[in-house]
Amino acid sequence: MALIQTLDERATFEIEEFLIEEQQKDLLRFSTAGSVDDGKSTLIGRLLYDSRNVYEDHVRAVTRTSGGSAAQVIDFALLTDGLRAEREQGITIDVAYRFFSTARRKFIIADTPGHEQYTRNMATGASTADLAIILVDARKGILTQSRRHAYIAALLGIPRVVAAINKMDLVDYSEEVFDRLSHDFAVLAERVGIASLEAIPISALEGDNVVRGSERMPWYEGPSLLEYLENVEIAGRRADAPFRMPVQRVIRPDQSFRGFAGQIAAGTIQSGDLIVALPSGRTSRVERIVTFDGDLESAAAPLSVTLTLEDELDISRGDLIAAVDGQTAVTNHFAASAVWLHEQPLALHKRYLLKHASHVVPARVRAIRHKVNIETLGTQAATALELNGIGEIEVETDRPILADLYGESRTTGSFILIDPASNATVGAGMIREVLATAVAEEEAPRIVLAGRAAVEELEKRLLEFNYPVVRTRVKDQALLRALLEAKVVVLVETDGPAQVVNRDFLLEPVADASVDGLLAELEVGSGDE
Repeated sequence: MALIQTLDERATFEIEEFLIEEQQKDLLRFSTAGSVDDGKSTLIGRLLYDSRNVYEDHVRAVTRTSGGSAAQVIDFALLTDGLRAEREQGITIDVAYRFFSTARRKFIIADTPGHEQYTRNMATGASTADLAIILVDARKGILTQSRRHAYIAALLGIPRVVAAINKMDLVDYSEEVFDRLSHDFAVLAERVGIASLEAIPISALEGDNVVRGSERMPWYEGPSLLEYLENVEIAGRRADAPFRMPVQRVIRPDQSFRGFAGQIAAGTIQSGDLIVALPSGRTSRVERIVTFDGDLESAAAPLSVTLTLEDELDISRGDLIAAVDGQTAVTNHFAASAVWLHEQPLALHKRYLLKHASHVVPARVRAIRHKVNIETLGTQAATALELNGIGEIEVETDRPILADLYGESRTTGSFILIDPASNATVGAGMIREVLATAVAEEEAPRIVLAGRAAVEELEKRLLEFNYPVVRTRVKDQALLRALLEAKVVVLVETDGPAQVVNRDFLLEPVADASVDGLLAELEVGSGDE
């Protein structure tokens, strides 16, 4: 009995030790891309099989008899192609995500489609990747779709790209072929702006240089694909980046708890840190950082947490909790790189819904600066973007959004466009330039009542800060509420004492009735320029 108990305790200890070791491994997210039949699914299947990350029953399900012989052949592509249509047509249609682990690192793979029709799925699968593997058929070289995927990888800011020159077995493992194609891809990478490139000759079908080095290519002295993936440095999110957390949900299980849940998009937060809630502009300090496993003293991107604050602030889904220093831009007009994902071309001035983080606002595309010619990688004038088209556009939203440039933050620097009629995702964009700053929805003051001279000076000062202003002598409450709905600052001329209308539509006296005092009451100052 004691022996059985000892064995049970030992097994429990080994399992706990194993779980601790797994948690301590870092995680690399990577995607595969390339043209049709370049061998993406076969490569992932071979990688999973040779690294012993496939169950035996799954292997048996994709094993077939070769011809009329008794030889058993594994169809590696079927280890990832799961849809019936994918099996029937022999192409990847949807993004297939797979998790596997080695002794050194954990991985999440996004096997993305190569067919031009499903480029939108490739963009989706690569959007969260730390690294992209772009396959090139050694017989065909770099094709149009290969160039498109390389360009999208650069647009998405993927820091590292591997050019996997596949099917080397079909060109007799030729060093000359590999050198020529790796040079061509290096030229392509430089043109589209890929920062780091590694070229590896492989045969996904035969397993050469996938998990282990190949004896059939002694001229290649670099790492196998898995060796490179295990050892490549992961370009982590900058720890010193300004803190950003889009609020996804307000959690209030009882009267004693009110927390704001979301995934940290950038930066680090600690208990006691000063934060600002946008768009209201109200500040507070972090009281607790709550997770399922207990409270934390600090948390960093991309962890999902719930924050509680020392003060009661009006925060809801779509708002942003940010660091007071280095606040995000409040804008309703910006330029962005865009990938068009729908059969219906982009139409100028048509109303779309723009989803940015957890916030959705009406928007229009005001101009197409240019589109990219994938064949030449040059730019050309355009009045529309067709399916899979890539270009630079100017977007204007009906209400301000809280945006960063994409190079500074993927989450708060990206958006998707949705057709409000069909609810289809029609475009994806990466913000490159803020063209105009705006007043956040709840950041603008409510209503100010003051004398004529003060109102005139207030109007002048507010316009300098780009606030939309309406002057009136009318005090009709219905009219004033309508003006507030239009998101403007209302200045009411009055013969009485200076007052402001608060968020509950109640009059409040002003301690300092000077213009500077009124601006202070309205939270407007030199920092808003």
